Amino acid sequence: MIAYERRGDGPPLILLHGLGSRRQAWAPVVPEVSRHREVIGLTLPGPGTVGEFADRVAGFLQEHGIDRPEVAGNSLGGGIALELARRGLVSAVTAFSPIGFWRTPGRLWCQSAVTAARGGAIALRPLLPRLLDTRPGRSVLCGLFFGDPVRVAPRTCLEDARALSAWPGFVTTRNAMGRWHPPALDGLPVTIAWGTRDAILPYRTQARRARDLLPGARHVALDGCGHVPFPDDPRRCAELLTVRQ
Repeated sequence: MIAYERRGDGPPLILLHGLGSRRQAWAPVVPEVSRHREVIGLTLPGPGTVGEFADRVAGFLQEHGIDRPEVAGNSLGGGIALELARRGLVSAVTAFSPIGFWRTPGRLWCQSAVTAARGGAIALRPLLPRLLDTRPGRSVLCGLFFGDPVRVAPRTCLEDARALSAWPGFVTTRNAMGRWHPPALDGLPVTIAWGTRDAILPYRTQARRARDLLPGARHVALDGCGHVPFPDDPRRCAELLTVRQ
């Protein structure tokens, strides 16, 4: 079973979150995007490989009678979106800091960083409400994910940390995603957007590899944004989801 939420009218747009995250990560952009699309945010059940998650999303689309929707994903979700595109199941893809455009050091850094963040969320669980209610606390504990974590609401940071600490099958999925390789897509509208302050999948190296592998895609640098860019620049992110090249 996939938990989901639907909002808005228009062509369907599926939203896929990253490892250890939840569909609510897209909340800053949903009000604007849902003016132009029927937004369907999924919470992915772990564990799984990228291919297995793509199978589950494909089953969801079939179950709900959704034919070749637009799909957007962040991080792991970006990889799943690109995998769905490889299979010809979507009409357009927008991937924010997608996995897979790394070399071995970048992959190991990504896996180590998210593991450390999860470990911190577990170890500090009793203290999280108090810590995340402070600007220094959000800066230290959420700086891996957001370009300007101080701007993110304490409640959002707390719920994100709790989701990360409790995400089922985290280790299995973390290990499996390192074995997935992105496809060289052609003939499909693809947007790859990358926060210039991404501390999980660094922009300078991995966005360049994405441009090399997907030369026909629209490549966008999100100035000042982090790995999860939606709170950092909701207007620009919403624009990328609704305006095709």
